[in-house]
Order: sequence, then C-alpha cells, then structure tokens
Amino acid sequence: MSNFYTPFRYDYVGSFLRPESVKEAKKQFEEGKISKDQLDTVINDAIRDVVAKQKAAGYHVITDGEFRRTYWHLDFMWGFEGVAHKQSGSGVPFHAELAAVEDTYLVGKVKAKAHPFVEYFKFLKQFEDENTVAKYTIPAPAQMFQQMIVPLNLESTRKFYPTNEELIHDIGVAYQDVIRQFYEAGCRNLQFDDCTWGAVVGDAAKLRYSALGLNLDDVKTELLKVNNLALEAKPADMVINSHICRGNYHSTFFTSGPYDSVADYVFAQEHVDALYLEYDDERSGGFAPLAKVSPDKKVVLGLITTKSPKLEDKETVIRRIHEAARYIPLDRLYLSPQCGFASCEIGNKLTEEEQWAKLALVKEIAEEVWRSECL
Repeated sequence: MSNFYTPFRYDYVGSFLRPESVKEAKKQFEEGKISKDQLDTVINDAIRDVVAKQKAAGYHVITDGEFRRTYWHLDFMWGFEGVAHKQSGSGVPFHAELAAVEDTYLVGKVKAKAHPFVEYFKFLKQFEDENTVAKYTIPAPAQMFQQMIVPLNLESTRKFYPTNEELIHDIGVAYQDVIRQFYEAGCRNLQFDDCTWGAVVGDAAKLRYSALGLNLDDVKTELLKVNNLALEAKPADMVINSHICRGNYHSTFFTSGPYDSVADYVFAQEHVDALYLEYDDERSGGFAPLAKVSPDKKVVLGLITTKSPKLEDKETVIRRIHEAARYIPLDRLYLSPQCGFASCEIGNKLTEEEQWAKLALVKEIAEEVWRSECL
C-alpha cells in the first residue's frame, strides 16, 4: 500500500485519545520515577495497539495517534533550530475554557535540523502492510509563522526578523528541508494541520485583527505564501494534504465562521492535494465556498464531530454529503471526523469506545455513499 495515497473515502484526521498507560507513564517520567527509555517503551506499545485497532476498524491509513506529543503543533516547532519553549502558566482562550500551552518563541534564526518527528515516522512505517499506508501529521508552516508573530512573541521575533517577509522565507525553506527528510524516510503521505485559516474567519476575527492594526487580506496573503513556499520542492510522488480547523481542545473551539472569506486563498490557491474541512456544526457555515476549490484538489468533509460522544444520524450525514456535491463533484468528496480525538494530551470528552464508534459510523456511511469505490 505504500504507493497508495490519502485521502480514502473513509478517513480520519490523525490523533487518538491517549490511553491511561501513556498518561501515567508521562506523569511518572515528569516526576523522575521512570527513565526516558521506559517512557518510550510504554508509548511504543501503545502505538502498536492503536495501529492494530485502526486496522481492525477497517481503515486503510494508519497514524501513531500523536501519542508522543503534548501538543498537536508546538512539539513539532521545538524540532527546529532557533526555537525555544518554557512552561509559563499562560494559555489560549477557547470557548468556555483556557487551553494550556507552553510559551514557544524564537531565540535565533529558524533553520532545519534532523527532525525527531522523522524518527517517529520511521517507527510507524514498519506497520504498513498490503492494506494500509502510514501518514504523518505536522502543523502547517502558517501555524509556525503565526506562532512567532502573535503579540506575546513579536518582540523576540523582531530581534531576528525585522520583517514578516524574512520570517516567511526561513520558515518555508526550513519546512522544505523537513519535508525532504520525511520523503527520504519513506513518507508519501504528509498532512499539514492548520488552524490559521480558521482563526481569520468570522466577525470575531475581524475585530481581533483590527485591534492589532492588521489588514485581514494581508494576513491571508502571508498565510498562503508561507504554506506554498514550503510546498515548492514537494516530490511528485508525495501527497501533502491540509486539515483546516477552528480549534479543538477538550471538546471546545477557538473560533466560529464560514469559509467564504478564505476560499479565494486556501481553497483556490494553496498547493496541497486535499483539504480536510471542519463541517460538523453550524459554526462552519454552508457548502457554497466549496465551489472555489481548485479542480486539482480533493475535499474530505468533516461531518462527524469528535467533540461529543453522540452519534450522528446517518441519513442526515448522507444528505449533507449530497448537498456538498452541488458545489464539487461527489467523486472528489470523502468523509472523516471534523478533527482529531485528542489534539492535545487532554483529549476530547468521550471514551475510547465512543471514539471507535464514531469511526465505525464514518466507514458505514462512506461505504453506502460510494459503495464499491471504497478501497
């Protein structure tokens, strides 16, 4: 299956609820009760188990559940030269909850080095077989760019990058290097996870960026530029997709708003192969912006929520797929949950059993809609 590519008709974003064994081992490691090797052994065993469960569920893509990470995005940034992080007690305000994060900021120029995530991918790749292919998820270049220019970090960033243009260049080039590292390790399916587009939609975003004195169209242009720069050297036989999210932390969200205001940028012009789109509730707006998706892209409809254990009504989901097909052909549409089940270690508010029930529903619906086309 190593020459097969995502997305599949039934698919998922990538992260899974951390098992208690992993949570406990990380706690013991932080308390100095076990060694790093002992921690790695526990995590490796948990990855073997979650991969086996993905295969048993009948899926053709496997991930490591992101079990080695604390955060879906920051851990990856720590693998570059010039990036530092520290615990601070600060957080990002989500709807009704403060998302705990570590301060992540620049202490020098951004440069690629041997990235630890590539070694993590190599561990996952060994579990590929004739029915499955491994994909790896990393934050989009735009996510790293935004991380370094938020008000909290802007002063330290400007010590090394007087302009956003210079920062965009170095992040894009560094990502090119890491993409090459993944490719040489045998990765043919890579996924960008990107909350930046979700952060610039809706009325709240207009107010937020206006208060910072920023023009939203300029912001969108920069997000598109850094992502496309990173993709410039992508090998022809490597697929890189993008998952666009409005925030997913402990079943809460960061922003709301339809895709209309970003469709001319990311849908029409970003050079990824497929878009995994959040469409699990009214916060995401309608399907009309899908008409802007360039003809070379596929679209994965995230119609099943990971934020709630309640199972969706199958007929309602099928009807929504056909509604989307009014704007983009059905043969370019796919189905998945709207996001991962545990974007950060804390995970969403459902059980592992409920997690797998969600994925069983995704598969059941996809097989009914696309029938024999499901691999």
